[in-house]
Amino acid sequence: MKVTKLLHTRMRVSDMEQTIAFYRGVLGLEVIERKTSPRGSHLAFLKVPNSDELIELTSFPPSGPVHVQEDLVHLAFQVDSLDDTIAALTAKGVKITDGPTQTSSGSRFLFIDAPDGYEIELIERPAGVKIV
Repeated sequence: MKVTKLLHTRMRVSDMEQTIAFYRGVLGLEVIERKTSPRGSHLAFLKVPNSDELIELTSFPPSGPVHVQEDLVHLAFQVDSLDDTIAALTAKGVKITDGPTQTSSGSRFLFIDAPDGYEIELIERPAGVKIV
């Protein structure tokens, strides 16, 4: 057996509307589908520009609030300009939790927190750099 493609990553969230507002308003992601699963979970699928993979948000209120451990998991997104990103985050009142930092390859990155404490890494890469 061999998998052929990554389709989506699921993240459980406490407040679906707050989380969708963050991903749409701060990061510019698009909600392409919302539904309720047979067991009652609320689902939202988010499209990331220039990517085939989706982010699946799920909320299951009977299980209570989500508690994400620090440095457990993060999503990383590429941006064209970290300076422009910092300006946009500042204008929206989004706190930068770490960085900006420059790597030896010339990439620059910073971290912000999404609702529930999920970390978001925003990375600017120099042209031609394909580092993971």
